[in-house]
Order: sequence, then structure tokens, then C-alpha cells
Amino acid sequence: MTTATRPPSPVSTAFRVEPLTCTIGAELFDVDLGEVSRDDTLFAELRALLLEHKVLFFRDQDITRAEHVALAERFGPLEDHPVVGSDPDHPGLVRIYKDPDSPPEHYENAYHCDATWRDNPPLGCVLRCVQTPPVGGDTIWVNMAEAYRRLPGPVKEQIADLRARHSIEASFGARLPLEQRHALHARYPDAEHPVVRTHPETGEKILFVNSFTTHLVNYHTAENVRFGIDYALGAGNLLQFLTSQASIPEYQVRWRWTKNSVAIWDNRSTQHYAVQDYRPAVRKMERAGIVGDRPF
Repeated sequence: MTTATRPPSPVSTAFRVEPLTCTIGAELFDVDLGEVSRDDTLFAELRALLLEHKVLFFRDQDITRAEHVALAERFGPLEDHPVVGSDPDHPGLVRIYKDPDSPPEHYENAYHCDATWRDNPPLGCVLRCVQTPPVGGDTIWVNMAEAYRRLPGPVKEQIADLRARHSIEASFGARLPLEQRHALHARYPDAEHPVVRTHPETGEKILFVNSFTTHLVNYHTAENVRFGIDYALGAGNLLQFLTSQASIPEYQVRWRWTKNSVAIWDNRSTQHYAVQDYRPAVRKMERAGIVGDRPF
């Protein structure tokens, strides 16, 4: 089934909705997100569409930072980022500004689900483009419910009860000096989550491992391990296979940013990858992340 013949959205809405792929993402038209931030009915329609499409896209949204924050707070309280920090005048609004003088880092350009190193990873995010490069700087989102659905049956059986460790120390902390890295770990100890989580609103099963995941914590059972090498290699190879599912194009949508374009995504059911192919151009984004719940 092609995008052109995809059935219309079952959600009754005042917005014009155009799906971007067969599995994830829709662009919404006839929308003023500033108005949505103040209107209960419009927000309810937007939230229903987010659950359906997992990531929503908008263009020409010349909203203020206060409106940006107000829209995100409709979903729930906002969270700060321990490394990047927030805008001093708008707590919870993180500036992700990149220019030729920015120090090199490689965290955004990996498939990841935001902050799974937290016990309660974010529910989702509202991201607005402030300045975009002339070319490049796209972002890719992945439907991890579809990634789980299309796993081979024996793999689903094998991972049904597995859990995995997620770490900020092994990612953001890896570039820090020893004492700072240990302090970051002490403040944010590794979190443990199910490899397959259940979406708390839709009931979907979701493959929930990503680039913050360091290892499987309960793989060492009689069914999986005969000798120690089975654990060392078997668990690592299985985790690598699972994390690689996010790179399959059939589960993805890719968005070309323009100034004042906005993406809202469900962090519980997606991963994303910010393509860093634009240097030495400038790319400025502002993100509000919404506090989530503990995965189960």
C-alpha cells in the first residue's frame, strides 16, 4: 500500500492531515500551534493524531518561546537536561545551537530515544527550528512499534522478559574527565528498562533499546547460556541486532527542516537521528521535553 492510497486518519480533526509514509509521520496544515496551546479541543485533536502517527510535523509556526513551552506543558511537566541545560527565561526549553565553533560531539547522529538513562524517560518532545542550514541537517524518526511487530517470532519469544541497562555516563559522560564522569553517574545512576515496553495509552508493544543501552542484564539463564562465552557474545550480538532495527528505512520518516518548522514526537514509541551533514553551516533548534512515566 502506498502513501497515496493509505486510508484517511480515523481521528476526526479540524486540521488537514497528510501522512508522510506508510508507517510513521504526518504533516498537519491549517494549524496555529500558538492557538493550539490555548485551546482544549484543538489540543485534544492534536494529541490523538500524535498517538496515531507518532510524529507530527508543521511548517511556518512563528510562535514565541512562551507559546512553545505552553504547548509542551499541555502534555505534562517539562524536564531539564543535566548536560545541555535550559533557557534561563523558559525552564524546560533547551537550546540546541550548532555552529563552526561548537565542540565536536556525536550523540544526536545516532538512533536514540531521548533520555532512556532516566528511570522515567520523556513522554515526548516539541522541537522548533530557529535557523536551518541551506542544505542538510534533516532529522529521521523511526516507528519502534513497527520494528517490534516485524521481528521474527523466535526473537520475540527470546526477548519477551529481557531487561536492559541504559546509561548517561556511557554516552554524554564518556567525554568528561574522570571525576566529572563519576559525579554525573552518581547523580543519574544507570536505569533499567524492559527490552519490550508497552505503550501506556495505545497498548502497543515497542522495541525499547537504543544507543544509550549498554547491555542486557538478565540474559544469563540456562536457556541462553551453556558457557561464559555464550553470555559474552550471545547477549552482545542480540543487543546489536535489536538496536540495528532502527536503521531499517521501511520504519522511518525523514524531515527537511525550514525556519519555524516544528516536530512533535512520542518518545515512548519512536527513535530519532539528527543528521550532522551541514558543517560548517549553523543549525539552531529549541526543544521542550515532557516528563514521562516508568516503562513497563
